[in-house]
Formats: sequence, structure tokens, C-alpha cells
Amino acid sequence: MSGGLKFTILARAMDGLPLAASMEDEESDRGLAEYKNQAKSLFRKFNENSPARASIESGDYVFHYLIERGVCYLVLCERAYPKRLAFAYLDELNAEFHELFGKEVDTAARPYAFIKFENFIQKTKRQYQDTRAQRNLNKLNDDLQDVTRIMTQNIQDVLGRGERLDRVSNLASNLSSESKKYAAQAKYMNWQAMYRKYAPVGVFGVVVTVVLYLRFFWF
Repeated sequence: MSGGLKFTILARAMDGLPLAASMEDEESDRGLAEYKNQAKSLFRKFNENSPARASIESGDYVFHYLIERGVCYLVLCERAYPKRLAFAYLDELNAEFHELFGKEVDTAARPYAFIKFENFIQKTKRQYQDTRAQRNLNKLNDDLQDVTRIMTQNIQDVLGRGERLDRVSNLASNLSSESKKYAAQAKYMNWQAMYRKYAPVGVFGVVVTVVLYLRFFWF
């Protein structure tokens, strides 16, 4: 698992549908399976209130992501990999992908509909792997992007907060169901009470009516 950039995934921001990804060798894929599952969970958590750029720490690695024009670009890097280079990499992917497929994103109906973009991902990834390459040293020195303002979070905080919100939502739903059930039971019990209270009066009234009817109309 050499290199600072581990894997890259592009997903539609509104529903997390994967659009394209870098293909890893079998050994690397097994070692990164847990992180790929975390990436899928992150895509499900992202919404219109999520920061457009952020870094999320997870174990020995960091997820860096960029949300731009309806697409989320996410890369997993080693912790030591420069944040400035990671976002420069994502910016390059964003520019090229939007140019080629930007108008087709909303109508994509199947996962990895733009898998052919993987060639560009791999080519760009190779250019950014070696942080000591002159090209990347120049980017580190010349890039004016202020990455210190980009939020850094912990994976458990991000996913855990979503899980807590889900639990609160489920609890509220359960309370609502129980409340409706209680209201129905209370209504039934009220009807029973009214029946026990007024049924004897009703029966008495019917008996009196029958007696009077028989007395005046039959005798």
C-alpha cells in the first residue's frame, strides 16, 4: 500500500450514488475495505448543510472531500500527506469531471456510470503520489489556497452524530406511535364507560316504551 493517496471515489451529493472510483490492486483493496465502507457511510450522511470542503480523520488515514456542483470528490490519504496537495488533487478531478460529464450527473441511473473517468483519476493520482516531486513542491509553494481554514473532524464524531440523530428520530417516531395507540385505547375505554353508564337507562327506556305501547294500543 505504497503512496500517500490510497483511493478516490466520486459520488452524487444528493443521494450518495457512486459515479466513478479508482481501482486498487487486490491486496490494497482488502486492506482498505473498512475505509471504503466508511466512505459509503459518509456519502449517506452528507447533505446540503455539509461543509463544501472538509477533512475527516480515521485511524492512520484522513478523508479529504470536496463537494462542488452536485458531486462529492473524496480521497483517502495517509495522515502525513499534505492537505494542500490533497485538495489540489481534488480540484483537478473536479475541473475535468465537470467538463466531461457535468451535464449528465443528474440523470445517472446506475452506480459507476462514469467508470471510464477512472483513467484520468489514476493518471492524476500518479502525479500527486510523490510529495517530493518538483511539480508537487511547486504546488506546495505556489498554491495560495488557505487549507488551514478547512474543518478537520473525527470519523466517529461525523458518523456517530448521524447515528444519534437517527436514534432520536426513531424514538420520536416510536413515541408518536405509542401516543396514537394510547389515544385509541382511551377512546375505546371511554365508549365502554359510557355504555356501562347509560346502557341500563336505555334498556329501561325501551321496556317502558314497550309496556306503554302494549297498554294503549293492545288493551
